[in-house]
Amino acid sequence: MTEYPGFVTRPDYRIDIHARRNRITVHVGELLVAESVRALLVDEQDHGLVFYLPREDFGVSLRRATGYSTICPFKGEATYWRFDGDGDEPLAWSYEDPAPQVARLRGHLAFYQDRVTLRVGAATPAVSGR
Repeated sequence: MTEYPGFVTRPDYRIDIHARRNRITVHVGELLVAESVRALLVDEQDHGLVFYLPREDFGVSLRRATGYSTICPFKGEATYWRFDGDGDEPLAWSYEDPAPQVARLRGHLAFYQDRVTLRVGAATPAVSGR
């Protein structure tokens, strides 16, 4: 396992990971790409909220997008994903070997919010105010 320096140099940095049972759907145009009630909501300091969905909840075959590589000092090395028909740009990313502090992200993928339509639906069973 690779060590990433982020939490060593910034021990106060926050990445909160919350399991959510809301129905999350992801579309590219009319195509349903993923649907899950097992998403993780990641609230990272200095970033927007991001949903990570389990790889098993994807309705399309994914393949690695070559030529893309980044390393987050807090989460690890990102792997980028696309599927046939989604154009040249990656659609999603994952951390295949995440830093220990965010190990729950293993096996989950997140989406570029400007390339998909992600909808958050009701939890099942729904939470009612009655």
